[in-house]
Amino acid sequence: MQRSRKQTAQDRRLRMFGLRLLLLVVLVGIWQIASIGAPAFILPSPARVFSAWRNLVTTPVFWSDFGITFYRISVGFLIAAAVGGVLGIVLGASRTLGDFFEPVLVVINTVSSSIWAIFALIWFGLSNWSTIFVVFMTAMPLILTNVWQGTRTVNPEFIELAKTFRMPRSMVLFKIYVPTILPLFFAGARLAFGFGARVSIVAETLGASSGIGYRLRQAADLVQTDQVFAWTLTLVALMIALESIVLKPLERRLFAWRERQSA
Repeated sequence: MQRSRKQTAQDRRLRMFGLRLLLLVVLVGIWQIASIGAPAFILPSPARVFSAWRNLVTTPVFWSDFGITFYRISVGFLIAAAVGGVLGIVLGASRTLGDFFEPVLVVINTVSSSIWAIFALIWFGLSNWSTIFVVFMTAMPLILTNVWQGTRTVNPEFIELAKTFRMPRSMVLFKIYVPTILPLFFAGARLAFGFGARVSIVAETLGASSGIGYRLRQAADLVQTDQVFAWTLTLVALMIALESIVLKPLERRLFAWRERQSA
């Protein structure tokens, strides 16, 4: 029975992979057809973009900018995950603190990434911390909100039972709160990482002297549209790779117990 479920899951993944591959072929075909009647500086063909990307990959500058952007995204996201996770648990554990700071969270969520980028440029100048700050201010509220909402889904009967047995607060946190919050934390973190990657490009475009966003602005200023496409597809490929190779397998491993329960 278990072998049959594994085979079914594998067949489902293979079918989904085939459908996504078909979608990619269709999109590239539409792109190729649309580029036939358009000037190269407006819409370059897939072959022209691939040629530009191949030329970029062979240069040391490409890997330097690629690594710098990835570093900024990763550091900003990790700080946001740590701060957002802790603050979400603290605000969820205290209703008074939660009610007091809720308007602050609304204000932070209202401010756009472009405004944060301007503040970052004023405060940090043309440094790595400008982009890291923008990623942090975009990702942290998403993670905080998910964790905060997750604390409200904790079964109060479990808390009362823990108090009855005089369970230490640390054990209540790790045995009751964390298992309940973790799925919501992970969902918020995946969303926050995607948003963080996008806003990092905005921050680098507005105020950076290196990174993918800086190269995008440079290529746009020189009307090198094929390079704009090449850098954009590089970022998209990075996000897809992280999603399929790191985040999804990690989620399946962490929450395998949920699949066994549902089965």
